[in-house]
Amino acid sequence: MAKAKKTVFFCQECGYESIKWLGQCPVCKAWNTFVEEVVVKSNDKTLGAAVSKQKPVPLSEIAVDSEERISTHYEELNRVLGGGIVGGSMTLVGGDPGIGKSTLLLQVCKQLADNGRAVLYISGEESLRQIKLRAQRIGTFNENLLLLCETNLEIIRNIVENCKPEVVIIDSIQTMYQDDIASAPGSVSQVRESTNVLMQVAKGLGVSVFIVGHVTKDGNVAGPRVLEHMVDTVLYFEGDRHASYRILRGVKNRFGSTNEIGVFEMRNEGLVEVKNPSEFMLNGKPQGASGSVVACSMEGSRPILIEIQALVCHSNFGIPRRTATGTDFNRVNLLMAVIEKRAGMNLSASDAYVNIAGGIKMNEPAIDLGIVLAIASSYKDVVIPDDLLAFGEVGLSGEVRAVSMAEQRVTEAKKLGFEKVMLPKVCMSTVKGIGGIELLPVETVREAIALISKK
Repeated sequence: MAKAKKTVFFCQECGYESIKWLGQCPVCKAWNTFVEEVVVKSNDKTLGAAVSKQKPVPLSEIAVDSEERISTHYEELNRVLGGGIVGGSMTLVGGDPGIGKSTLLLQVCKQLADNGRAVLYISGEESLRQIKLRAQRIGTFNENLLLLCETNLEIIRNIVENCKPEVVIIDSIQTMYQDDIASAPGSVSQVRESTNVLMQVAKGLGVSVFIVGHVTKDGNVAGPRVLEHMVDTVLYFEGDRHASYRILRGVKNRFGSTNEIGVFEMRNEGLVEVKNPSEFMLNGKPQGASGSVVACSMEGSRPILIEIQALVCHSNFGIPRRTATGTDFNRVNLLMAVIEKRAGMNLSASDAYVNIAGGIKMNEPAIDLGIVLAIASSYKDVVIPDDLLAFGEVGLSGEVRAVSMAEQRVTEAKKLGFEKVMLPKVCMSTVKGIGGIELLPVETVREAIALISKK
């Protein structure tokens, strides 16, 4: 069969193909993302039309059984996956270098192997000796875990077909390559075709495949965006290198919710689950300090209590400085404008620093009321009671708007020993049945600030 070589340009962000180089991608609008690659196309015109043995069937005749899930024996990971690993699924795990992706997957391999599951760990970045050294810190592995150092996908496909494991780990997808693709490993063409081959292996053999993906400086998985569209589940491993905790966040899941997170703590022996993130995040909260308040944010079906800190002081320059860590900077500026306009507080001559303690990042609108109370507390130098929790969305008119799942938030506050909860007045109908905790309904930010000033 005759083949012709052709040079094309691919967008590294979305995979758009062009015959010439472009400064900006016309699809995803990203700048300077086009790379040149050689594509081999067949010139054989004698191929006939493809004939499929499958026939379309009515939707009513398709039998739907509840998919059997494989437990990872990590409750945090099971929650993010929607209850466990689905057979034949393909999961992409992304994260910064050194964040713990390979460590987490190796720990999962140990748990699966200890419970009689056949697992194949394929590494294209580390040698078998390096994997052994890392595995010794985690624990003792049995014979159900097989290791392989290989980057050729045809060899990998043959080994998977012969070994027939239940779970396969690919670390990482950017190191895999196919011989019939002329471009280098990690390029747009190689990543796309490699993912396609692995997807065929997963669906055809019923093998659950985990692939590790490198990330760009913007935090997105390197390679074409089509990579995330092809897989069933996309997980991002987040965290600050200077903090001990790690957050596993699901951004796509065909078998469960996309709003769940799992919290882990990095220790010498590996990653350990944090089953009560609220207690972990509030550890070390100062007592009797102004500018500190506890708020509640929902991550999927789980309420997480966080400490919001604010420091407001007189500015020595003509333009006051504003800083936000852990939340949206523009949202903080908007809330400060609402406080100044609706509550009569002159913040235009003050520097303001807002921080979510622990380094965690939260952007849910329900923490608006907590940010407002922290800023007002620091400005007025009024201490907010340690047993008070606040949540609610703040509008531009200064109103405190309703938020979802208010009952779960109040229940979590009661469980952790809080005695008072400040919440939107419109949410009272859903939390009236909860006893043993004092509810402080508010309608406006002026009313909320007045309440803490009296405490």
